Amino acid sequence: MSGGRPWRAGPDGLELAVRLTPRGGRAGIEGVMEQDGMACLRVRVSAPPVDGAANKALVVFLAKTLGVARSDISFIAGEKARIKRLRIAGDEVAARLEALCNGC
Repeated sequence: MSGGRPWRAGPDGLELAVRLTPRGGRAGIEGVMEQDGMACLRVRVSAPPVDGAANKALVVFLAKTLGVARSDISFIAGEKARIKRLRIAGDEVAARLEALCNGC
């Protein structure tokens, strides 16, 4: 994930790096940040990090925001970490992310 974008296209869909903030109040995108040399999309959700609730809230939020089915989003890495890597299938996902992050 280079060029300041937290995503890159791959053969199986888009790979997205997310820094999740649970118990962050209303769900939303807070921008793009760099952590450990990697660009990450900062997302907050209201769910606590208990029993996978925050991860589920993240998937629901991203699916709704990007216009894809929840089943189109899967974890590559980081299910129990703050930095997560997700795979997102679907058409025009990169363009939707670009539009969302235009002001980030």
